[in-house]
Amino acid sequence: MNPRKLAVLVVIVALIGSFFIFDLGQYLSLAALKAQQAVLNAQVAANPWQAAGLFFIGYVAVTALSLPGAALMTLLAGALFGLLEGLVLASFASTLGASLAMLSSRFLLRDWVQGSFGKRLASIDAGVEREGAFYLFALRLVPVFPFFLINLAMGLTRLPLRTFWWVSQLGMLPGTLVFVNAGRELGQLESLGGILSPGLLGAFVLLGLFPLVARKLLDLLNARRVYAGWSKPKSFDRNLLVIGAGAGGLVSAYIAAAVKAKVSLIEKHKMGGDCLNTGCVPSKALLRSAKLAHELKQGEALGFRDVGGRVDFPAVMQRIQRVIGDIEPHDSVERYTDLGVEVIQGEATITSPWTVEVNGQTLSSRSLVIAAGARPLVPNIPGLDQVQTYTSDSIWDLREQPRWLLVLGGGPIGCELAQAFQRLGSQVIQLELAERLLPREDADASELLLSSLRADGVDVRLQHKAVRFERVNDEQRVVAQRQDTGEEVTIAFDCLLLALGRTANVSGYGAEALDLAVRGNGTLETDEYLATRFPNIYAVGDVTGPYQFTHVAAHQAWYAAVNALFRGFKRFKVDYRVIPYCTFTAPEVARVGLSEGEAQQQGVAYEVTRYGIDDLDRAIADEAAEGYVKVLTEPGKDRILGVTIVGEHAGELLAEYVLAMKHKLGLNKILGTIHSYPTMAEANKYAAGEWKRAHAPQGLLRWVERFHTWRRN
Repeated sequence: MNPRKLAVLVVIVALIGSFFIFDLGQYLSLAALKAQQAVLNAQVAANPWQAAGLFFIGYVAVTALSLPGAALMTLLAGALFGLLEGLVLASFASTLGASLAMLSSRFLLRDWVQGSFGKRLASIDAGVEREGAFYLFALRLVPVFPFFLINLAMGLTRLPLRTFWWVSQLGMLPGTLVFVNAGRELGQLESLGGILSPGLLGAFVLLGLFPLVARKLLDLLNARRVYAGWSKPKSFDRNLLVIGAGAGGLVSAYIAAAVKAKVSLIEKHKMGGDCLNTGCVPSKALLRSAKLAHELKQGEALGFRDVGGRVDFPAVMQRIQRVIGDIEPHDSVERYTDLGVEVIQGEATITSPWTVEVNGQTLSSRSLVIAAGARPLVPNIPGLDQVQTYTSDSIWDLREQPRWLLVLGGGPIGCELAQAFQRLGSQVIQLELAERLLPREDADASELLLSSLRADGVDVRLQHKAVRFERVNDEQRVVAQRQDTGEEVTIAFDCLLLALGRTANVSGYGAEALDLAVRGNGTLETDEYLATRFPNIYAVGDVTGPYQFTHVAAHQAWYAAVNALFRGFKRFKVDYRVIPYCTFTAPEVARVGLSEGEAQQQGVAYEVTRYGIDDLDRAIADEAAEGYVKVLTEPGKDRILGVTIVGEHAGELLAEYVLAMKHKLGLNKILGTIHSYPTMAEANKYAAGEWKRAHAPQGLLRWVERFHTWRRN
């Protein structure tokens, strides 16, 4: 422990110990105060300033050390100094003491608490930062809550001292007044229960509800201010109107229809959004063909000779369209119409917080959900318009296989498509500005993926920045600068794939007219309920983030739809605590929870348990013996903080850990679960076994060894 903290702790423990060792509490009983009242009154009359000073110091000490007796000290203030002077003394002394107790808790415990429970306390800290004054005020007004516990608890938050001071000063004033006033009749009191009658306690509870009611009133006033200048319809055609039929919009509309709300869904392009038409579905169909092309080259390792095949690239791309067509009915107009959703194909324009214009009609709705998605980021690089350029949206139009494909970007999309095209026979050159691929993952995962891509033949060039594009004698080139040396290199290519991320669609449908706030990263700003600045307008999916995944958009859609439909009765804060995601390269890289890098950045203490998949029987049999399972846990405990899996079927293997983290199951539970043999899923059990071996009770095992030795003899 820090020497300064240790010194403070020793002083506090010594003072509290002295209080109990010398039985000083006997002087802070109602009987003792009544017995000594005459003597104390005489001393106050003889030396009023000295008595007031000593009383103030004593009161501060009692509250700062969280000792029992603060209520009796407040009574004594009224008995000795009268109503006005007693109220001033008790009020300021109690606030000063409470502030010292809060600061002591913050100094001694906050770093440890944040290190151990920081992630779980993040939402509490955010709530305190936003509305801490209101909640503290409510607690201070109700004397049934032990004030010393409130002091210590607030020390663990980020509530500013000045806020704590003035809220405590005001919040404790009514209760202090009651006790000081009662102290003027100290001789007639038989117990503290006589002060806090049920009626008075009820009044305090009602008083404590005042700040919460005030909060609601302020919200209503804020809503009136936000809606000022807009004419609200007297009635609405529908309960919910959804803009965009991607994953977030489809699920929002589905939930509304499921609870029998009248809902309309507007889509200007294709049902299913990016995921079905240009994202998840076509990319995974492409990866399947690329996987077979790779496996054909591995035939000899599996006992086959003369195994070969020629890639028919147009047929591969045509198959992708067939796969899209096979899945399309899941997201079709017909299906959602049958579910009770009114599907409108056209371009939506929001004309007010309650109305949307589409196909020349104005539709009104009590609430709106914006699920407008995102589009590929196209950088502003000189000469880009001179070369043949594709994005993850348009690459599926290709029918002639590029001989030399340049991929710009080393994130999940760039890595997946670079590997797929390389395996299908293109020569891929991949440029990444950062020092490694998948910069959000740990370095060991990035390194393993880099080795795999290079083994496939991808020319991966890290720390390369595209400076300009040019066309010379019908040859397309990029001039890139190496960030480590500053050297410029020229690379020729047939076509370019931009894979630099995605930009939220925050314009083109009326969001500007409503002045909806946009974050610094270009996404629509929403609160923890997914509401925009208008309480009846919500946003989900890529348009708001923070995760641009299909499954997160669907996850958000439940919260947005329920909050939109039942606002005023019940709302739910969106839960991002357990979000899985996967990069579908070979090997796959899947993660849930914290990576090592994130744990270090956030100051979260952790232990690492690692199991190499190269040791797994099924992986060896499948010629897939590469990768690992890495689990981060609380030091000394089996509670899972995060998991990274690199290897074959990592996305599927991760599901067990997602379930465990969601329902707070530790590694001991996974170890105690039967896994079929031989399966890849056994890797999860073996990882749990590695943790168990590292935490085996060695002292107990030594005694067990002696027991077995005794039994043999």
